[in-house]
Amino acid sequence: MGWKAAEKLIRHWKILRGDNVMIIRGKDKGETGLIKRVIRSQNRVIVEGKNLVKKHIKQGEGHTGGIFSIEAPLHVSNVQVVDPVTGKPCKVGYKYLEDGTKVRFARGMNASGAAIPRPEILKERRKPRPTSPGPKDTPIELVLEKTYDEKAGVGMPDL
Repeated sequence: MGWKAAEKLIRHWKILRGDNVMIIRGKDKGETGLIKRVIRSQNRVIVEGKNLVKKHIKQGEGHTGGIFSIEAPLHVSNVQVVDPVTGKPCKVGYKYLEDGTKVRFARGMNASGAAIPRPEILKERRKPRPTSPGPKDTPIELVLEKTYDEKAGVGMPDL
């Protein structure tokens, strides 16, 4: 989109991909949506179906041109996580439960203090692991080959 890298990056992100957020500033103020992508190098997030802009795309090989609506990034300060109990925007805090697990919770003026669960989408891998061996993978025969035998003393380095 042509955004530059942010001058001062946010160190501790409290908004995650898959969170339900409310836009608190801009043309879509008051609307809620899910975070589609987090761009940490620019301190920006893309909210699904919000902050739509028109993009002109020239026709080329294999695709047609035209004017398309795409989601533009919003600065992270313009969105807030929605409290799961009240449905209002709130700040996010962290605390440890008695069993030692770290949880996010809703905090602020009108917040309920309820735990905000981690989004399920974070458990999925974005890039799936390859199932077939590639050209740089070690063959399974070499991996399973026994090169050291403790009882026979085979494979011991000369020290």
